[in-house]
Amino acid sequence: MAIATPGAAPADSTAALTTPARAGRFGGTRRRTDPTRSGAAGKSPLQKLTPWFFLAGAVGLLLLFTYWPALNLFYFSVTDWDGIDLEKNFIGLDNYIEVFTDPRIFSVFGVSLYYFAASFAQMAIALYFATILSFSTRFSNLFRGILFFPYLINGVAIGFVFLYLFQPGGTLDTVLGWFGMVDPPQWLGDPDIVNWSLSATSVWRYTGMNFVLFLGAIQSIPHELYEAADLDGASRWQQFWAIIFPGIRRVIGLSFILAISGSLAVFEIPFIMTGGANGSATFVIQTLQTAFTFRNVGLASAMAVVLLAIVLVVTWVQRKVFPDEKVDLT
Repeated sequence: MAIATPGAAPADSTAALTTPARAGRFGGTRRRTDPTRSGAAGKSPLQKLTPWFFLAGAVGLLLLFTYWPALNLFYFSVTDWDGIDLEKNFIGLDNYIEVFTDPRIFSVFGVSLYYFAASFAQMAIALYFATILSFSTRFSNLFRGILFFPYLINGVAIGFVFLYLFQPGGTLDTVLGWFGMVDPPQWLGDPDIVNWSLSATSVWRYTGMNFVLFLGAIQSIPHELYEAADLDGASRWQQFWAIIFPGIRRVIGLSFILAISGSLAVFEIPFIMTGGANGSATFVIQTLQTAFTFRNVGLASAMAVVLLAIVLVVTWVQRKVFPDEKVDLT
């Protein structure tokens, strides 16, 4: 009978484990993995197509509700369709010729000039308050909410509120009567004043949007620049022209583009408050009247295409004249 020495394996045990085997058993040597089970090769066909399924849904909705109606718009613009009959006769470019030759159609773009001029006042007011409230100011959050609140209200509700404000004997006339004005003008009945009243309503509503854009851009400027300017003795006005204005130039350019496109496509406020009467009809209102009142969908489609082309051209010209510049304030 063999005597086992301490630490040695028993004589009747199986063969002792070799060093590599022990290392593989206790040291945890790295197991070889099948390369076909990892990465893209291990994915099933359904897993590979899953991202495309999500993309197809978004693209499908975009094509269905944006590009397909746009294609129909181009098709209707070369027909004489009245919106009711199933038959649509092809008439070529006659609708486009009428848009540019009929002064009653193209002259309404002059109304957009009132809203375009008001947009500059809108941006100036928004930039002024955004600059003030970007610094430490008492009740700054309250003032921010007050300025942004009108933009959250529905446009139809705003139209009815200002309709009562501007009506004869309304709120505005009552307030002006406190200051001695006994014969106020017809704010919505006088063709010389109605567009100024409507554009002022637009300023009240959309100032909050520009205010939020400017405020966010100003707050993204590094605070160290203001501290350095304070050490150099720069005033707030000098800080505005040297730091704030260059830093938010791109946002100002974006607001300018939105102002142009918005002034050309004004609809809610004049439609609710006047219905386009007294010379307040915008191009969009006239397009809707042409389509649904006069039953000429073909001509209205051509007017919509012309409006889209004008907005695209104006935006392209603005981008060429005022290109984006990389601003480095550090």
